[in-house]
Amino acid sequence: MSSPRQTPFILKDVVKENHIFKSRLIIAWLCMMVGLSLIVTRLVFLQVINHERYTTLSEKNRLKILPLPPTRGLIYDRNGVVLAENRTSYTLEVVPEQVEGELDDMLQRLGQVVRIEPSEIERFKRQLKLKRRFDSIPLRFRLTELEVAKFSVQRHRFQGVDITANLSRYYPLGNTGSHVIGYVGRISEQELQNIDQSNYSGSDYIGKTGVEKTYETELHGKVGFQQVETNVTGRVVRVLERTPPIPGKNLYLNIDIKLQTYAEQVLANERGAIVAIEPDKGAILALASMPNFDPNLFVNGIDTKTYHSLLYAPERPLFNRALRGQYPPGSTVKAFVGIAGLEYGLRTENSRTWCPGWYSLPDYSHRYRDWKKTGHGFVNLRQAIEQSCDVYFYSLANDLGIDRLHNFMTRFGFGKPTGIDIDGELGGLMPSREWKRDVRKSVWFPGETLIAGIGQGFVLATPLQLAVATATLSMHGQIRQPRVVFTVDDTTSNESVLVRAEPKNAITLKYDEYWQLGIAGMMDVVHGNRGTARKVGLGSAYHFAGKTGTAQVVGIKQDEKYDAKRLEKRFHDHALFIAFAPIEEPRIAVAVIVENGGSGSGTAAPIAKKVMDYYLLGSAPTEPTETPTTTSIGGRRQE
Repeated sequence: MSSPRQTPFILKDVVKENHIFKSRLIIAWLCMMVGLSLIVTRLVFLQVINHERYTTLSEKNRLKILPLPPTRGLIYDRNGVVLAENRTSYTLEVVPEQVEGELDDMLQRLGQVVRIEPSEIERFKRQLKLKRRFDSIPLRFRLTELEVAKFSVQRHRFQGVDITANLSRYYPLGNTGSHVIGYVGRISEQELQNIDQSNYSGSDYIGKTGVEKTYETELHGKVGFQQVETNVTGRVVRVLERTPPIPGKNLYLNIDIKLQTYAEQVLANERGAIVAIEPDKGAILALASMPNFDPNLFVNGIDTKTYHSLLYAPERPLFNRALRGQYPPGSTVKAFVGIAGLEYGLRTENSRTWCPGWYSLPDYSHRYRDWKKTGHGFVNLRQAIEQSCDVYFYSLANDLGIDRLHNFMTRFGFGKPTGIDIDGELGGLMPSREWKRDVRKSVWFPGETLIAGIGQGFVLATPLQLAVATATLSMHGQIRQPRVVFTVDDTTSNESVLVRAEPKNAITLKYDEYWQLGIAGMMDVVHGNRGTARKVGLGSAYHFAGKTGTAQVVGIKQDEKYDAKRLEKRFHDHALFIAFAPIEEPRIAVAVIVENGGSGSGTAAPIAKKVMDYYLLGSAPTEPTETPTTTSIGGRRQE
């Protein structure tokens, strides 16, 4: 039996193994040194080279500068009644960079908790493009208490979304005075490019119309800032430093809101305007334009449907007729034209003109009719104003010529803005040869001068212009620039600054008695036996001066008669009336226009009398028993 085969014994090469081990050790050490060098290099880069940058970023993640929007100033009437105030409202806001996941997904989930309209999402996305990712962008305004409670329960699901309490503009009287007070609205993209964005940080509103827009700088105030420390979720842990905002200044208006309310009430069923002014100060007592609107609809963004219903309504409630309504002033200008005749020496107090019921230019067969078909007979200036004799003023206008007529009427402010301290005023039109040549590309015709002499044709005036011109006449040529705002009150310094009108040169005439003659004719309009508005003067507790006007909307052919019954309401004449009272010491001047109201004596004059009675006596007038003279004579309604 053979023995098993044995494996030969092999000796280890210790030297070789040691060499291999050392080689591996060196390689491992080198790898460690390379890695350590990379780490050290990166640390040097972060901690030394870019130390300042990353320290700033670190602090930025921990510290934030938040704007503190100022409290908007309040608006009061002359008696301290609040017209515009601020109320607490809750806003749902989003900080885009803190939102987890897709923004659209978050908005969809959020809509299941709080109702969000598509228009609100659209507005939010527009703001998203304009603002920085770390800015807080409002998504929903004026959340209800129930909506606030529902979101608070679910807040942990919506990183970067929170509810903030803000002061929102509110107009406690609603529609009343909306055209003069104006309203605030969301800052538009165009406005964002034109304002001081640093001062409007955190502010969402800006004045859009009326006093709110014109006095935006005073009302807005100055933004403040606070430095806060935040945690990893972005929530504020503590306030480190605070620079308080400077609140906006309060405004006190010349407007008497009781008179304003009453003026709007007497115009409630009409389209028109009433402007009441203090003649000696130029203070606007009432500036009513009807129909009006609720400014609260615009504060947080009006929906498209509601806005279009206001914008395209036939009654045009957004149109400020007092400042922008340009109407033929009609016979309301006759006292001014009459004084022009005296000033240029073309008429005297006793000059008489024969009125057969029509007037023709020399060598022309066309007849310019008087409102009274049978005519007024011989009339002087005072009688012509009292009875509103068209023929007298046709003849006078022809003698004056358009150049002198234009120059004299513009002295009273016709054809140019009054300079009232709210935006949007239009200047009307007092035509001239140059105007027609430049605008109409035509020469001036003599017949156009005649029509201009009774406030028709190309002549246009706003209710505000008529009120200012009437006030100027009552003050014998002393012009007072109209002002809505009385004082600007700084609540921080307790200083009150009067809003002063720019000085204007007074109108001087050769003889002061010319003023008296014009005013006397207007006094006879309401107190004379043959005055066109004698009804409203019956039993009056004070003496006043007035002038009726009826502006044609559609032309009447040579032999046609005006018959309102056959025409649609929108084709009826406009009714106008201007007045001031008392004659001895004027305290109020009024201009009234009622669109398609018919006659000035039957529609506009009673409204003006009610407004003056309410202001001077504190009550509306009692109705006299005499039947008004408003029948159609000679084809036109009596003035």
